[in-house]
Amino acid sequence: MSETDPAEWPVDLVGVTESLVTTLGPNDLWNVAALGVHAGEPVTATTWGNTRTRRNFRGNGRGYVQFAYDPELFVDAALSIRERSEPVLDEADAWVEIAAESMGVEDDEGTTTEQWALRPVDSAVVERHPRTTNRGYYAVIEATVAASRLDVDAYDTETLVDRLTYFKGVVDSCGGPREQAAFDRLSELVGWRDVR
Repeated sequence: MSETDPAEWPVDLVGVTESLVTTLGPNDLWNVAALGVHAGEPVTATTWGNTRTRRNFRGNGRGYVQFAYDPELFVDAALSIRERSEPVLDEADAWVEIAAESMGVEDDEGTTTEQWALRPVDSAVVERHPRTTNRGYYAVIEATVAASRLDVDAYDTETLVDRLTYFKGVVDSCGGPREQAAFDRLSELVGWRDVR
């Protein structure tokens, strides 16, 4: 791709789109994490705390934002440490290599946040196929956000546990086997029922 023909985002971004991001660490492995991508000009994302994503963006200013539909992958990316030798996930339906530029650091009730401008460098659509909407899937995604904030001082733990209880009910009544397995994995990783 030439400098006069910049890459574009491979999917339409509206509001906050949950994605997966891989960033290259000092060990030459790609760390997999969940990342909320905010539509706009430029597209932005915020890191909360001194995460691997933040450190890796600061270290080399690049990464791969990826769009996949596997709820278990989101749970592992949001709540565990997962590293791999290649940047693009096998499960990705589309990906975009990005340059990440810091837009500033703030303190949010004791938690350091850093906003990043994400500029596409290269992108690809790997697979397009019909998707159906499953409320359980989206409940798992929302639950990963709540669970990942349990140790963040800026958030009330009891409120987050109430949200997780609600999302568990949605997964039980509206999700399929993959969503239920993903929520079980979330509970295993976080132990949120014992947090109160």
